[in-house]
Amino acid sequence: MSAPFLRLNEVELAGRRVFLRADFNVPLSDDGGVADDSRIRATLPGIRDCLARGASLAIASHLGRPTAGRLGPHESLAPVARRLSELLGRPVPLVKEWRSRDFAPPFGEVVMLENCRGNAGETADDPLLAERLARYVDVYVNDAFGTAHRKECTLSALAKAAPMACAGPLLAAELDALGRALAAPRRPLAAIVGGSKVSTKLAVLERLAEQVDLLIVGGGIANTFIAAQGHDVGASLFEAELLASARRISERLAQRGARLWLPTDVVCADHFGADAEIRVCTLDQVPSGWMILDVGPDSQAALTPALADCGTVVWNGPLGVFELDPFAAGTRALAAAIAASPAFSIAGGGDTLAAIARFDVADGLDMISTGGGAFLEFLEGRTLPAIAALLEARRNAAGATV
Repeated sequence: MSAPFLRLNEVELAGRRVFLRADFNVPLSDDGGVADDSRIRATLPGIRDCLARGASLAIASHLGRPTAGRLGPHESLAPVARRLSELLGRPVPLVKEWRSRDFAPPFGEVVMLENCRGNAGETADDPLLAERLARYVDVYVNDAFGTAHRKECTLSALAKAAPMACAGPLLAAELDALGRALAAPRRPLAAIVGGSKVSTKLAVLERLAEQVDLLIVGGGIANTFIAAQGHDVGASLFEAELLASARRISERLAQRGARLWLPTDVVCADHFGADAEIRVCTLDQVPSGWMILDVGPDSQAALTPALADCGTVVWNGPLGVFELDPFAAGTRALAAAIAASPAFSIAGGGDTLAAIARFDVADGLDMISTGGGAFLEFLEGRTLPAIAALLEARRNAAGATV
């Protein structure tokens, strides 16, 4: 997809004050450091580009859910600024109380702005706050796909209030990949949707039922589909109130000539735990009171041929409780099948990223999305507020010289 928004590489940066909205909502360790710096590393290309081209760079992000106007002791971006400084090999000062003063550093330098959710008006997408901040901004850059579904000041109102707004390389790459996967996919198009509940992904499933050639469902979501086909799922997690929805999605896929993939055998346990008694069962053999916690070996073996001839694969969610070793084989097999497939592959969502890391298949995927909620909302077909703001800014600037 060639997105109709301005991109960072199209904008002159030398001698301009750049405000870059990143997603540095990262986990912190007990010793006050950054426990996982993958989101910081993903944004480094945009940061380095701004600095190399002589911009004055101020980076903003949120961290956690602080009370507006008041930050707690564990809600400061100081650890993030320290880690970014290490990665860049240069100082990254932390600027506090920046909502009412000039926060732009000298040209060629970079600062980190303290947690933007500490500013009153941030989560309310306050246009007055945006106007105040825009006084110190020449170019607004959004490089935070993971928060693109939020309608907050530094994601939405500021993009519209700044003289110029564009997408950073990380955001642009994710939107391009999602567009390639969904707007104009190479077929057959396969989607994997796993997780615990149909209700949390019903809109995604319904939209994908209108688009895909193959829909693979796993986890508690698969249990609901299995129950909808008349099988007894024992004590497994499933949603009885959504059996009709599961049947409707199955019927719609069949009407379109698309295929619904469900396991033919499952791994059952007498209780939830790594020490549980385990049996491999067909769908008609799930013992009363037992739980389905993974797909079985026959189903695992069927994943690679199912994906072998696909042109595009979209992955969101595991096939089982992969955090526990006895129930990890299904998701491991899925990860390996996607990595081995010649298809263009894109994956997103917190559990999916954890599975990718655990099974070390990142190199076999074409795009790993940094978004969780944003990834899901894009799959649902929603307009993401941060993207809408960039599009509006581009329309408002139509005819202007970049």
